[in-house]
Amino acid sequence: MNLDVLNPKIQEFINSNIGKAVSKLALQKNPFPTVEWIDILNQIAAKTKAKEKLPTWFSTPNIIYPSKISVEQTSSEKTALYKASIVSGENLIDLTGGFGIDDYYFSKQMKNVVHCEINSELSDIVKHNFKQLNTKNITCYAGDSLATLNALDLKWDWIYIDPSRRSDIKGKVFMLKDCLPNVPEHLDLYFSKSDAVLIKTAPILDITAGLSELQHVKTIHIVAIDNEVKELLWELHKGHVGNVKIKTISISKEKTETFDFVLNEYIEIPTYSLPLKFLYEPNSSIMKSGGFDEVGSFHKLNKLHKHSHLYTSDDLISFPGRIFKIENSIAYGKIEMKQFLENQKANVTTRNFPETVENIRKKWKIKEGGNLYCFFTTDENNNKIVLICSKLK
Repeated sequence: MNLDVLNPKIQEFINSNIGKAVSKLALQKNPFPTVEWIDILNQIAAKTKAKEKLPTWFSTPNIIYPSKISVEQTSSEKTALYKASIVSGENLIDLTGGFGIDDYYFSKQMKNVVHCEINSELSDIVKHNFKQLNTKNITCYAGDSLATLNALDLKWDWIYIDPSRRSDIKGKVFMLKDCLPNVPEHLDLYFSKSDAVLIKTAPILDITAGLSELQHVKTIHIVAIDNEVKELLWELHKGHVGNVKIKTISISKEKTETFDFVLNEYIEIPTYSLPLKFLYEPNSSIMKSGGFDEVGSFHKLNKLHKHSHLYTSDDLISFPGRIFKIENSIAYGKIEMKQFLENQKANVTTRNFPETVENIRKKWKIKEGGNLYCFFTTDENNNKIVLICSKLK
């Protein structure tokens, strides 16, 4: 940890260059030769990244930042705030502390929080930052978190883990056993220290695959920010068997949308229809959950097709996702496309459709943008159709 970057003149320089291209700044001469230029540039890059993601850190004086990639990989304050709403009690230990964003918010809910970080330099940075943030109920331990867990020999109200993928594991699909720490391998140990374990994973993890590796999963939280799924939270309780609850949370500047259901619980058989007056597209957290029949059944909507995951109704309802008024429904054919959409400006979405958005735009010369929203999809009779819509929400 280089405390020299806290020099008031260097801090002033860093703040005056927030948002500027570091690649261009790197070509300049270092105005502070007693400090490594790369250290100053890193503070500019990381703090720039923190401006939107970590506003509390950004607005607090004398914060030291780790590498830009560490800031990119850390939880946002929005997701950390939600995470903190899950836990309660006296004490929590975070076995993969990182930059400490989650622990800062956990400390608002818990009496004591322990931050474990194997990287001693990062641990020192986090400890320094917690002092700047006037947070007094978090203790930082550098080194192997399993050794810390055993050495403290306490019964914890919560254990929190954010396992990272090993660098040698490639591909889009991965298992928890391929991460560090290997949660499935250590699960018995964790439950000997706590009755409640909260695990954060990236949205890339398949829910079915995660359930096959874990035990005692009570709730899975799917958290999206601005309609992009950011993380899955696996809430495990010792001894729990049976139903798994799925909670979808979609957070935007305007509001927070939630939809909950019980995984694999019997629901009514979906009803299908041709497009009616309104069209509904579930938000990304619901799409990740796989609760397509559940959301349609709960809101008493008709599905367009078993695999299209679009819904329709004659009466306008409140819905967790985007809502459109269907202005026109046309067959996907040369004559219809030339008449209604060729050379037009429109927002294009495909759902259960054999062509990509890129190919559709190129084929029919459709420009991006405008007030038209076009859904290329398949109806209940397996016909390829295009729904031309105006957006209501």
